[in-house]
Amino acid sequence: MTSRWWDTRWFVFAMLALATVPLLWPPIPPFTDVPANMGRYHVMLGDDPHLSNWYRFEWRLIGYLGGDALAAALAPLIGLEPAVKLILLAIPVLTVAGVMWISVEAHGRVQPLALFALPFAYHLALQYGFINYTLAMALALNAWALWLRLGRLSRTRLRALVFVPIACAIWAAHVSGWLVLGVLVFAAELAAERRRNRSWLAAAFFGAVGCLPLALPGLMFLGWRPDVGGGGSDWIASLKFKPGWIAMALRDRWRWFDVGSVILVALMLYRSVRSPQRKFSVEVAIAATLLFTMFIAMPFLSAYADMRLAPYVIMLALLAMRSETYSMREQTVIASIGLLFIIVRIGAGAASLWIESRDWSRHLEAIEHLPRGARVASFVTSACEQPWHMQRLAHLPSMAIVRRGAFTNDQFNLGSTALLRVVAPGISGFDVDPSQIVVDRPCPASPEFRTLDDALARFPRDRFDYVWLIAPRRLDLARTQGLSLIWSNGSDMLFRVETTAAEAARSAHRKSAISKVERRLPDATAAQ
Repeated sequence: MTSRWWDTRWFVFAMLALATVPLLWPPIPPFTDVPANMGRYHVMLGDDPHLSNWYRFEWRLIGYLGGDALAAALAPLIGLEPAVKLILLAIPVLTVAGVMWISVEAHGRVQPLALFALPFAYHLALQYGFINYTLAMALALNAWALWLRLGRLSRTRLRALVFVPIACAIWAAHVSGWLVLGVLVFAAELAAERRRNRSWLAAAFFGAVGCLPLALPGLMFLGWRPDVGGGGSDWIASLKFKPGWIAMALRDRWRWFDVGSVILVALMLYRSVRSPQRKFSVEVAIAATLLFTMFIAMPFLSAYADMRLAPYVIMLALLAMRSETYSMREQTVIASIGLLFIIVRIGAGAASLWIESRDWSRHLEAIEHLPRGARVASFVTSACEQPWHMQRLAHLPSMAIVRRGAFTNDQFNLGSTALLRVVAPGISGFDVDPSQIVVDRPCPASPEFRTLDDALARFPRDRFDYVWLIAPRRLDLARTQGLSLIWSNGSDMLFRVETTAAEAARSAHRKSAISKVERRLPDATAAQ
């Protein structure tokens, strides 16, 4: 046992600590949707009277409350920004804990191949900043490990009792976590019934009965219907996205590195499956198969519902394989490669987030020049052809809500899933996401995005006090009539909207100031 260093307590604790490393330095975890979530949390806290002019927050019992509930509990104690960082630090730690715990419960000890699943704690859904979803999924992994443990100890009555509140809590964090937990529990119960020599049909029936302790949150749907979003629900057409979601499970900054990492994991898994010595956990194998079936069957939706499942399919496939039949030398080699893989991926992830955090700090300098309670029309320039490097600036304007109690036009409109409503009359089309996203030229593939010139020409100037341009590439001087440049860092620009003749007079040197900035913009051109 002492030679299995990957199955020791010190190693488990080391992996939990290592999972925090990428997020230790950035003051704000630089994931795409995090600023928008923080803006909503700030409105929720009710600390700023300015925000009541434009936003309404109302608590409701819906299946998307994880981050909001934790922020409500922690922010009054330690502040909002530290609270959000603590929540996001906890998500990869809980994911790693769940992965290793499942391996122990399914196989009796941590398997060497399980180490390759640990870097998937920083998967694509977390990079997008889906706080509620990733939190609920991390909790679901740990809850399933607990289910397996209590079953192994024959504590089924206790399990039935404790999983009623556990299921409700995970449903409240994010409904998808509850659904996935149901699939995992069904897989475990199906495997248990098969071991009792029941037919597949009978095993499926009794397996479903075994899931009843998780059923209470299903009653919540009687009074609430989640919006699934648009974005195309043609299942046949969505199949073309499936291989890409697998390849992008670790997408971050460097394509060759991220795709190469997934290829390495695939090769290790293929080697294990093809080995004549292969063995696997029936429970985990069934769970991986069911989740993969869900991944394939789920059509592409605007919220990337199918993409979110891909990393967990990979993790469960790795967790299903057992290495006990390999020699100790082979197990040590696999575990050593897995440890190297973890260190390299965590190190690269830390470097990527450090680079992104420095970039965010440079953009956020604009907020220091805003007065409290300002109304800000923000326009973040995006590329028509999305690069592999994650575009993380789309909701950065929401930091003006957090730090200045300002209005910005990038909050989500989530319909029945929303706790936050925007109540700013007269700015329809420039009130919610994605009105803040602009492009430098028309994009046939994304007609919903305006060009920057069109946005500057159409936004209702009498309803905004400032215009914040983030990473503009092209700028038509004619579109800046009535705007006074008050700050620039050489790429971003902050304008004050002129409302009087006196203010218009103070902008006499506007064109020369803008021209100096434009000469430093990438691909800058002054149209006309």
